Amino acid sequence: PDSRLPTPDSRFPIPDSRPPIPDSHPMRASEIKKGNVVEHNGGVYQIRDIERSSPQGRGGNVRFRFIMYSVPGGNKLDASFDADDELREVDLTRRQATFSYKDGDAFVFLDDEDYTPYALDPDAVGDAAGYIVDGLGGCYVALIDDAPVAVQLPASVAIEVVDTPPELKGGTATKRPKPARLATGIEIMVPEYIRTGERVLVNTTTGEYAGRAD
Repeated sequence: PDSRLPTPDSRFPIPDSRPPIPDSHPMRASEIKKGNVVEHNGGVYQIRDIERSSPQGRGGNVRFRFIMYSVPGGNKLDASFDADDELREVDLTRRQATFSYKDGDAFVFLDDEDYTPYALDPDAVGDAAGYIVDGLGGCYVALIDDAPVAVQLPASVAIEVVDTPPELKGGTATKRPKPARLATGIEIMVPEYIRTGERVLVNTTTGEYAGRAD
């Protein structure tokens, strides 16, 4: 039973000042992915980054270090878990939306069904900002009590290359990747044959080149 629920004897329960946590279901730490929203220490947090550490010595456990931010609020928390540790993923409302415009620093997405605008500040968007291009569709905005708290991007996004060294011709050509700066400001490694002005697909989970877009 939930200890926060009043018992028959406690006619005057102490109010809880924290917002109610939405419904949740258990997941092992090893199943958690970037972008998931979990319950931890009585609060709600979005996972922004995951580091997996190998076992130390025989019988050691794989450890997962999560960089997470409170929802709402955006306060950073750094916590480590064993692979089998249980966390509860929070069941949020997810709305499919398309990126529309920036309002100051905030990213504004429009609901694909009813065009409700959802404004997310840079802290809520996090590293995803490097993959958001004009008119980007297939996004999912996570809501708690109708307030936008996080965004999930498509698996890959097409972004224009604005600067990359020219391809080396002839015998000096290498199979090594080269750096390319993209229209959103991020830099990735691309194959030798990619040229400035081309659009490339970028994996939004790993930040790596995923092919030509056109």
